[in-house]
Amino acid sequence: MLPEVPGVLGADDVAATVAAVAAEQGTDGMLPWWRGGQLDAWDSVEAAMALTAGGRPDAGAAALDWLCARQLPSGGFPSEWRDGTVTAPGVEANHAGYLAVGALHHALVTGSSGGRWLAPVTHALDLVCRMQLSTGAVGWALRPDDTPDDVALLTGSSSLLQALRCGLALAERAGADRSRWRAAAGRLQEAVATRPEAFADRGRFSMDWYYPVLGGALTGQDALDRLALSWDVFVVPGLGVRCVADRPWVTGAETCELAMALAAAGQVDAATEQLAAMQHLRAEDGGYWTGYVYADDAVWPVERTTWTAAAVVLAADALSGATPGAALFTDPAFLAAEPR
Repeated sequence: MLPEVPGVLGADDVAATVAAVAAEQGTDGMLPWWRGGQLDAWDSVEAAMALTAGGRPDAGAAALDWLCARQLPSGGFPSEWRDGTVTAPGVEANHAGYLAVGALHHALVTGSSGGRWLAPVTHALDLVCRMQLSTGAVGWALRPDDTPDDVALLTGSSSLLQALRCGLALAERAGADRSRWRAAAGRLQEAVATRPEAFADRGRFSMDWYYPVLGGALTGQDALDRLALSWDVFVVPGLGVRCVADRPWVTGAETCELAMALAAAGQVDAATEQLAAMQHLRAEDGGYWTGYVYADDAVWPVERTTWTAAAVVLAADALSGATPGAALFTDPAFLAAEPR
């Protein structure tokens, strides 16, 4: 069953969006922002999850396999490829960790063990643990000398909390012990939830606002309070969410991610409203423009990205519960639970 949200997106609409993502994938599984464009591991995994949730699990698996075949000895991935060639070799923690989310998502949707990716996920999350700082936050990247940068980003660390918890769930399915990840996740959750001073000040970015909820660090009333805190700063009624507070620019992926955070906090009506608000970015083929500068009535940048389309599919799944993978975004307790 394909995700659909009545009054916003029908199953046929979602199928067209999934097809638009699939059209950009290479025959070898490579899944860039668009065919011939750049590729980074985080966005490629997100696009792979959309293919899987959209009824194309083999294509989703191929994208994950493409990344795993290019994993570095450190456990990370280069920051950027173009046409399969590395154009930015730096290693970012967030890029490494998100493989675990994609692997567990595929396992949940297909009912498989996900064991084919446990080894690269282990390699990646062991790197994340090595990059954890004394504050509990995770350094955003590796330095040239292979030590973690001492700057931590709230958005990235929030995503890594989800990644560590997904890795634990994946390992559990395989009967593997990864208790070291649980300890790291506990320290990271505490940092994200209670130590704002541990992170670089990037409060002008909307992602830093809602990601502690989306990543599962804040739940219940704490999540509701967080989302209320900067609502009027970032939400543009009828258009979506600003990427940054000081620009008249709404972006589709951030709007969909906010929708998923709202769904996780139990605010389903508000989440549906946000998904509906960003539909002005939909293209005729079912793809999505990245953003819109409303002060100029202009699409910008002039690009349709697989990860923006993917965020739409994942938000629709989160709201509809069409696949078991939706729980990764709507039920923080699902991942925070102790092993059975």
